[in-house]
This record gives sequence, structure tokens and C-alpha cells, in this order.
Amino acid sequence: METVVIVGGSGDIGRHICFAAIEQGYDVLAIGRNADALQMPELEGARLLTCDISCDDSIATISAALENPVRAVIHGPGVDTAGGVLTAPISAVIDAANIKVGGMMRLVRACEDFFVEGTRLIGIGGHYGFEPTAYAATAGIGNAALANLIKQYSIAFGEKAVTAHLVAPGPADTERLHRVANARAERAGQSVDTVLAEMLSESSIGEFTDVSAVAWAVMTLLSPHASAMTGSTLFLDAGRRRGI
Repeated sequence: METVVIVGGSGDIGRHICFAAIEQGYDVLAIGRNADALQMPELEGARLLTCDISCDDSIATISAALENPVRAVIHGPGVDTAGGVLTAPISAVIDAANIKVGGMMRLVRACEDFFVEGTRLIGIGGHYGFEPTAYAATAGIGNAALANLIKQYSIAFGEKAVTAHLVAPGPADTERLHRVANARAERAGQSVDTVLAEMLSESSIGEFTDVSAVAWAVMTLLSPHASAMTGSTLFLDAGRRRGI
């Protein structure tokens, strides 16, 4: 049996990915910082591991939990919503980079000995990494750096037939979205409902990204044909990006 390793398994997006991988018959190792948060119905059937991906100690902890070939490593932890670039604590931005980029590097190093031909390295980034704003500093900077790391992995692991991919959802209807909306509302002096309506209007179809669509995208990347997509970003922004 092949293992799918998921960091951020207790989050809104992570648990949907876990559930989809379990349904497809994979041995799922769901990783999170909070043991209680991992106790969710969607994670029934997964192996649960509590560790902090922001610390180097997580490398040995994750590696010790593996024994089967690793089909995919999926890095999708959230970062704190700390406000815009003019007001966010610098420490929060540094922490975001450590979790998004440092965490992905720790995850890869923990699992590397179990990689096989066709293993997928998948980072869950986000819209703000490609469409900078003045109100989401941690998500924007952390996800932009993650995109660069994924490109580097696609080159470094290419000769081993291990591919690297980034999935970039647009704003998804999650608790995190509402934290971002609250920060944006505070900055603009508007109501949260007004901000949410404006965020919906940024989508050409007037929608937030469904978290189940992110799970679908990740499972699609496990197809053998997805190797042609190495180093690329799969955008799930519901028509928000305007660039070519």
C-alpha cells in the first residue's frame, strides 16, 4: 500500500483532501499541531500524527511514522491572519514563511527516503501569492515563496521522476476566509458583509472556491498523466486572476 502524507489535515481544505485519499484506498498519514483538532469524522481511517511542522524536530517524527512507499506529500497548513503589509508584525510574516516554505522542506526531507517513481510533491498555496493585496501580508508572501520552492523541487527531483506541483485556490469559504475578511473590513472601515460581497464580485462567476474542488485537484495530480504538469500551478481561483 502507498502512503499519502498530508500536513494540515485538520484544516478545512486538509480534511477534505484526507477524506478523498482515504476513499481512493491510500494509507493516509494526517499531520497537525493540535491532537484534538485531528479528531474529525473525515479523518476516520487515517493515521494521525501530532507534530509542529515549523520545527526541525518534525523531520524525525514524520520519518519514524513511515514504512510504505510515499505516493504523495501534500503541504497545506494555514498561517495566521495578521493584517496588511503596513501593520502586520514582521514576526508574523517570518512565521508564515517558515510554515509555508520551511514546513514544505521539512516534510520533503522527512519523506524523501520513501519516494518512488511518480511520487508527487504538492504544495497548497493560494490566490494572494499571485495577486498581491494590501491586506493579506502573511498569505501573500508565504504563498509566493512556496511557488518558488515548488519550481526548485521540480528541477531538483526531475531526474528521479518525482514531480512537484502547486495548487492555488482562490478565497475558499472557510473560517480563514472570514478572518481575512475581518482584517480587510477593519482596514477599510467597512462591514464584514460588505467586504464579503466585494470579494465575491472579484470572481467572474460570483463564487468562492469550494474546498471539495481543492481535494479534486489534488487527487487529479496523482494521475500518472499529471507528470507533465511538474513545476506548474493549478489555479482554482473562480475567475479572479486577470493576468495572462
